[in-house]
Amino acid sequence: MKKFAVLLFSSICIGIGVNMFILPIHLINGGIFGISLLIKYIWGIKIGHIMILINTPIYLLSLLYDKTYFINAILGLIFTSTIIDLLSPLNGLLQLPIITSAILGGLIIGIGVGFMLRSHISPGGIDLLALLISKSKAINPGIVIFIIDSLIIIAGIIVLQDFKLIYSFITISCVGLCVGLLNTFKSMNFYVR
Repeated sequence: MKKFAVLLFSSICIGIGVNMFILPIHLINGGIFGISLLIKYIWGIKIGHIMILINTPIYLLSLLYDKTYFINAILGLIFTSTIIDLLSPLNGLLQLPIITSAILGGLIIGIGVGFMLRSHISPGGIDLLALLISKSKAINPGIVIFIIDSLIIIAGIIVLQDFKLIYSFITISCVGLCVGLLNTFKSMNFYVR
């Protein structure tokens, strides 16, 4: 039941962050989300569908490494992809300055990804790779995610020729910060009274 609650909460956070803050200003998040957003901006294909297609080889790799990560990753992918598409009506609901959207989107997505990774669940391929790398190399997954995301944003700037995507670095910094903090303090518990 706890895993289901984490999946639902985290997927909703990611869906809100992507649809309410990132998509309206045409920024990209890193990872498979970022690659999926690039494809959406270029060809208009739904993000959830793209995520499933791109994630398949990465998930097969995780199956070879650790079956538990594979099962948790499949659950994370299904929940996150579905919730992102279900929350697509949030796109355009708010009109905020680009820097505010970049920060809020990054923080909300980062909270969702961070809680998933704390529970050894992954919402997407790059996050799953970061989880596998952090487990084997003792590197914080937030750092791995930030490095890969930076490369994806640079590719997005080159492909889309849109220098507004520089603001995406703010988003991935916020995501990396939240993921890093939530996974640094493993003993941190949250209580509801």
